[in-house]
Amino acid sequence: MEASQVIHAIYTDDDVLMSAVKKVKAEKYHIEEIYTPFPVHGLDKAMGLAPTRIAIAAFMYGCIGLIVATVMMNFIMIEDWPQNIGGKPSFSYIENMPAFVPIMFELTVFFAAHLMVITFYLRSRMWPFKKAENPDPRTTDDHFLMEIPVHGDADKLEGLLKKTGAVEINLVDKEDAH
Repeated sequence: MEASQVIHAIYTDDDVLMSAVKKVKAEKYHIEEIYTPFPVHGLDKAMGLAPTRIAIAAFMYGCIGLIVATVMMNFIMIEDWPQNIGGKPSFSYIENMPAFVPIMFELTVFFAAHLMVITFYLRSRMWPFKKAENPDPRTTDDHFLMEIPVHGDADKLEGLLKKTGAVEINLVDKEDAH
């Protein structure tokens, strides 16, 4: 068998899938991808994927929002158009900062949330009009698919996958898989 072929093992239960991933990894097989209809807790750790750095990005985006809020409020309320609202003088930003805290909070959350969504879509390579990449439409409903490249004996790998509880095993060309 050539390396251009992959095996698609279909599972119908997420607990069986999790157990199968652990067994396949224990046998030193490389799992190319797993397609699931919903997030499966602990699957990334079982596959040996590196931890995500998305929290660091969220923190940086929040800091950008806080800076934008501070610069914007200082320019609008202190430098460009100072107004005496409710007897509060507009001599400096520091004197008025307690009134600005809600705006600072809201813009911090706004920037973090919106930039995180954009980052997620770009990092996942999901953009408008992109063709779906899942090889089996059932993975959007109630099935789980494990994709393993074939290097060597496909029969041995199929036997292992049957033992792990796969309800269906298909050998497909990599070009046809997506």
